[in-house]
Amino acid sequence: MGRALERIDALDPSLGAFIEVWRREALAREPGAALLPLGGMPFAVKGPAGLRSYAARRLIGAGGVPVGSTAVPGPGTYWQTWGQGAYGRTRNPWRADRTPGGSSAGSAVAVAAGMVPLATGSDGAGSVRLPAAWCGVFGLKTTNGLLPSPDRTGLASAGVLAPSATAAEPYLRHVLDGYEPVAVRLPVPAVLSMDLGFADVDPEVAEVVRAAANRLVAAGVVRLVPGGCALLDPAPAWLAVRGGAPEDAVAVATRRANDLVLDGLFARTPLLLTPTTPNRPHGHEGPGEVYSTALTWAFNLSGHPAASVPAGFTGDGCPVGLQWVADRGADAWLLAAVRAAEDALPRVGPAVPGPANSPHTDHPWSDRHHRTIRRGTT
Repeated sequence: MGRALERIDALDPSLGAFIEVWRREALAREPGAALLPLGGMPFAVKGPAGLRSYAARRLIGAGGVPVGSTAVPGPGTYWQTWGQGAYGRTRNPWRADRTPGGSSAGSAVAVAAGMVPLATGSDGAGSVRLPAAWCGVFGLKTTNGLLPSPDRTGLASAGVLAPSATAAEPYLRHVLDGYEPVAVRLPVPAVLSMDLGFADVDPEVAEVVRAAANRLVAAGVVRLVPGGCALLDPAPAWLAVRGGAPEDAVAVATRRANDLVLDGLFARTPLLLTPTTPNRPHGHEGPGEVYSTALTWAFNLSGHPAASVPAGFTGDGCPVGLQWVADRGADAWLLAAVRAAEDALPRVGPAVPGPANSPHTDHPWSDRHHRTIRRGTT
């Protein structure tokens, strides 16, 4: 607990990851929590209402200790890939001039900078996976409806951010009823789709993702199978559902067509791989005309569990995410599959804000033995 609070005090003024820090409450909870399964593990919750979420309550019941609420987008914006913390703008710990992604912005930054080993999030269009990708951490969106969600549209699911899938495992173990670890047979058959049939992907992002997929194949973790995954662009359908018109003709037709494609894909292979985002982190002025959610929100409409896994860095030091998508309800299997791949996709140490943002090997929350990758490598 002391280490988490020390790092928050040292780093948050420059990163703006937290709205509030509950130092006194966390220290008071720690002795009793230490006797429970999570042993007083510090964690952060997303946004002002995060402490009331189902996941947070389950983690507290298992001995987790919430240390604060993390930054989410401020009012008056139509785009959600940023955050506003107690010290102002939430900054990407790898590139201070870039956004961390959102809307689980502060949660991703807090994990990426090693302030906490785990943070809760929610994902209605990519709000866990985008910041996970752009901050170089693991982020999981659970199957829609698997955990309680206040979102009446059905698009948003609970999620978790952590340095790795291994570090995220306590979340599923203590939040999901009846969670059981799953054995994964390697290599896992997988389809790799760089654009889902419609997205315009930054060539360097695509290069990093393809290199990551090749490492997985070379390590015997994944076996790429023929065939792609060509979906209809989900943007009009997602916007209609979010706007309260789920029976809109375009939305209905798009969802039906995409569900048929995805049902067929998962009937023949358990895993779909894509870039998490088509673009690298944009500046704080906004994304322009680019939909950073182009490759994520299809799975909010379809309900499939999806994770973003660190894949490497572009030449200008921006993290890139590799998205893993599995069949509905296969959340435990998906987590296990990513865990099996983590030796093939070297882990990134905590980002340190400032001009020399190079990965480190002493991440306070990572496994003791791991490898690191440097910015600009794939």
